[in-house]
Amino acid sequence: MGCTRDAILDALENLTADELKKFKMKLLSVPLREGYGRIPRGTLLPLDAIDLTDKLVNYYLEEYSAELTALVLRDIGMKEVAEQLQKTLHKALHFVDQHRAALISRVTDVDGVLDALYGKVLTEEQYQAVRAERTNPTKMRRLFSFTPAWNLTCKDLLLQALKDTQPYLVADLEQS
Repeated sequence: MGCTRDAILDALENLTADELKKFKMKLLSVPLREGYGRIPRGTLLPLDAIDLTDKLVNYYLEEYSAELTALVLRDIGMKEVAEQLQKTLHKALHFVDQHRAALISRVTDVDGVLDALYGKVLTEEQYQAVRAERTNPTKMRRLFSFTPAWNLTCKDLLLQALKDTQPYLVADLEQS
């Protein structure tokens, strides 16, 4: 299991039966990011913590499922559990996941990053799709749209490309 999945499971397993039920009911009504669908009520309600974790990660992928879990936990008054989940995830998140927003807004040599990833991480189609974007932030957003399917090695290659092309940015983010 992945670190994110384990952290979500740990948070949900520490809920009482009533709290877990409240979590599932709130999950049915919480606003979702654009592009995400809701888990059907009939599927959601009978799930235990293990199956609910699997369903969350399968429906929303690891990054968004963790964010959504923390949001719902806060909404049902489980602030300490939500904070613990976020602390665990922050430690477990890869550098490129932790600093996604800053990388999107601050990377200036996207083409250099793409060239380093071409053939190793990016297919020809992905490479061209990112290059077709007009601005560096939209290029980085497009590049990040591929990361949910990447493993740790792919993210390490992205980090190395960033270190090679944007060493001062990476150093600044490492200190933050």
